[in-house]
Amino acid sequence: MSDGGGADARPEFWFYHLERQPLQAVLPVLVEKTLARGWRASLRFSSAERLDAIDTALWTYREDSFLPHGTARDGHADRQPVFLTLEEANPNNAEVLFLLEGARESEPERFVRVIRLFDDPDDEAKAIAREEWRGAKAAGRPVSYWRQEESGGWKKFA
Repeated sequence: MSDGGGADARPEFWFYHLERQPLQAVLPVLVEKTLARGWRASLRFSSAERLDAIDTALWTYREDSFLPHGTARDGHADRQPVFLTLEEANPNNAEVLFLLEGARESEPERFVRVIRLFDDPDDEAKAIAREEWRGAKAAGRPVSYWRQEESGGWKKFA
């Protein structure tokens, strides 16, 4: 890892509340920012259907660009700057973990930052985010809560 990680590490937990745009629109932009920092990313899902939808979206979300990524089907996880998975592992040595749907992480210390994205109308996803927020705060980990403004930008609220 480039910074952070290790047994005494306290990863940052960032929570993105999706109220204005769907995951397929928000996630590629956040992953681009992660790669621009020189970090690798792991995107963890709880359903194969959603993983497949995002896999396609990362190739096609912009006409002039794509995000290089792979899945277990592609192999060579260690070569992938972005890895999409259903498993609780870090096969591409990612610094940033994106948790989507009901996906969980039992060893957040493996990452510099853990990002939970959750849709506003999804009560289960909001409950998971609240639980993770409380757990991260109780463990003394830095937490941030982000909401999208009407302009499309993100504003940190907590």
